Amino acid sequence: MKTLLIPLAITLSLSACASNMASAPSSSPEIVDGEAQTVLANNTEVSNNTEITLEKIMSDPDWIARSPKDWYWGDDSKTIYYKQKRVGSPVYDLFSTAATTQTASERVKLAQLHVKADTSSQLNNAGTHAVYIYEGNVFLKELATQATLQLTYTSAIEKTPVFLVNGNVAYRVKNKFFEHDLATSRVRELASLVMSADNTESQSTRSYIAKEQHVLIDYVALQQRNKALKNEQKERIKSRNSTITQTEFYLGAGNRVVHASLSPRGDKMIVSVASSKSSRSQTDIMPNYISDDGNIHAKRVRARVADNRKYQESLFLLDLKSGQKFPLSYQQLPGFDEDVLADVRKENYAREGKSYQVKNTPRNIHVMRARNPIQWREDGQQVAILLEAWDNKDRWLTSVNLFENKLVSQHRLHDDAWVNNRFNEFGWLGNTNHLFYLSEESGYSQLYTKSLVGKAKKVTSGEYEISDVILSKDASQFFFKANMKHPGIYEVYSVNVDGEQFTALTDLDGMVDFKLSPDESTLLLEYSSLTMPPELYVQRAQAGQTPTRLTFTVSDEFLAMPWTAPNVVPVPSSHQELPVYSRVYLPKEHKKDGEKYRAVMFNHGAGYLQNSHLGWSGYFREFMFHNMLAQQGYVVIDMDYRASKGYGRDWRTAIYRHMGEPEVQDMLDGVQWLVNEANVDENRIGTYGGSYGGFLTLMALFKEPEVFQSGSALRLVSDWAYYNHGYTSNILNTPEDDKIAYERSSPIYFAEGLNKPLLINAPMVDDNVFFQDTVRLVQRLIELEKQNFETAIYPVEPHGFVQPSSWLDEYRRIYKLFETNL
Repeated sequence: MKTLLIPLAITLSLSACASNMASAPSSSPEIVDGEAQTVLANNTEVSNNTEITLEKIMSDPDWIARSPKDWYWGDDSKTIYYKQKRVGSPVYDLFSTAATTQTASERVKLAQLHVKADTSSQLNNAGTHAVYIYEGNVFLKELATQATLQLTYTSAIEKTPVFLVNGNVAYRVKNKFFEHDLATSRVRELASLVMSADNTESQSTRSYIAKEQHVLIDYVALQQRNKALKNEQKERIKSRNSTITQTEFYLGAGNRVVHASLSPRGDKMIVSVASSKSSRSQTDIMPNYISDDGNIHAKRVRARVADNRKYQESLFLLDLKSGQKFPLSYQQLPGFDEDVLADVRKENYAREGKSYQVKNTPRNIHVMRARNPIQWREDGQQVAILLEAWDNKDRWLTSVNLFENKLVSQHRLHDDAWVNNRFNEFGWLGNTNHLFYLSEESGYSQLYTKSLVGKAKKVTSGEYEISDVILSKDASQFFFKANMKHPGIYEVYSVNVDGEQFTALTDLDGMVDFKLSPDESTLLLEYSSLTMPPELYVQRAQAGQTPTRLTFTVSDEFLAMPWTAPNVVPVPSSHQELPVYSRVYLPKEHKKDGEKYRAVMFNHGAGYLQNSHLGWSGYFREFMFHNMLAQQGYVVIDMDYRASKGYGRDWRTAIYRHMGEPEVQDMLDGVQWLVNEANVDENRIGTYGGSYGGFLTLMALFKEPEVFQSGSALRLVSDWAYYNHGYTSNILNTPEDDKIAYERSSPIYFAEGLNKPLLINAPMVDDNVFFQDTVRLVQRLIELEKQNFETAIYPVEPHGFVQPSSWLDEYRRIYKLFETNL
């Protein structure tokens, strides 16, 4: 990967930002460490001495910008739609603007929303009509005239409308599927998924007592006989009268439908079901002390990983013509019965003086929690399904043999740590017998194709990550986003299906997201830089084009502030070859000798999140806070420690079974860099962070008590056994299988190490990291007779704070902590 260092002198330019955005992507070369670097023209220096204050930066963020949200193309490939928040209101309005001319945006009239708000529309094969849901009803639109026809007028919630190959429209209402004949307006039920046992199943599953009751009591036997005769007559009528539907599929009492996908031919369906009892394990209750009626309200919230039961789905192929139901066995999958946790269990058993015997038994498997995990080919003659194991170690891309009614494994992705919940995009190459998919098997998310009867082929390769894949309509090329230039720079690329003609379509050196126009000629881009929030641009879908800016929502007040772009620095690591990329904020006229500086290390949340990129950060308040600290003479560092997103599989899984160890090692390397390269006093460094960053703050203060002079942990995790299953079991397995991993990864086990000031900031209605994590840690610190900690609670705040008064109070306390102790 190319090393990129953003120069110290880069700050926001008011004049450049106010200029026409068509020229914004122009760049000029800077030479840093012997390499030519690109710096956007809106990052020149501005002489503004405005003081940055907590009161301002923690106020309602409407004053910064109201950036476009939920943006998409219009049907004509010439119009752009986006949502924008009203000032001082939670309400968003839908706006439209022309993609081909510099015209002002217009608010879409409320009476036209049913025509324009069609972001998830599906096109027919001819590309002349679209079908979509608006406010729970199904709409049909003729693209050329924009004429709409409302197909349903119900209080029910219709979902997933699609065109069938015969031109009709199908949609779902709860567990029933319907076909709307556009020629006759007749509505026909295609399938009804019934969560009960049919008569045959109920007879066979009777208990011993129930069977004896029918033998010993004549009345019971008579009632059963009469019921059977009536059912027999009903079935006889159904079979001989075409006016009666025969669409019921019985999927078992006590079950629930997890996935249901209808074939474009309307003749088959893939359904997965799970036990309601097993898939909805016990939950916690979160009290809300501040309510509108003055009472304490108890909200049911997610289960903890320590309580979660093993989860499995049963998979079926339904033949809607014959009424037959075919179970799809997982035994066709390679590794379906491997004891992939054998080594983990052996280690945990050995600690208790026991021995563990390898058990090769069927694993719990289910349809993967990914976008569109079941995909039919356009003609409805093939279907592909993405499956995953409950233990998170395997992902299978499968097809279904529709003649033998069985799964066929097309690709197995195994990871000794865990399979990423991103980079699971896949699909069909048109109406061929070829699939495309993303896989991290090389160590980075790359693009592959595979024939149903052949081996996989690489389309791309390299040490960068690909995502957001779009296949062209003629199935000849892919469009996608990737950080090929640098881990923190994302651009749009295209490549032919055969892997040739790899083309960089954008060259913006920041953070870019995109959508391809319906006619595939133009890119709609959302672009941001280090100091500028996201705005919308359009650009021809070709190399060497200059984007044109469509929106400019940043306020004059924000532009007038003296923001300084952080440096993106590759901090050398003492534990692996790759550096730890970090944002570094330096005081104005920073000196590498003379009086030493104070420093603060910020730890980003989520673990698997990237913050040292070259775009606008989701941590925009922290960006402004770090600018304030730099203005007051602090050095601030914000590290993409191991576990962060954007750096490949090995970086992501470095924390497997030992969260908090590699990350703190990287933090120590960051401290050393501050001392050696930024003239920081090693005895005047503090740290803080929220969520996963709060967890890391605790681990650093508890396990390396002499390094940081103070720290603040916000909405912290103190014991991973209390966090959710989906995130935690990936990294630490489950407490049942891997108690060792939980003990060495949870700060509460190391609380005795605290000897420097700790500020705990805890929201009380946090349904992500429960307030219980703070309560248990505080009690532990009390019992350890620690005196150097304080706790601030926020009674009305969820995990992500909302109220400006709470933000201000929280950061006043953090600022006071650093001012007092550094």
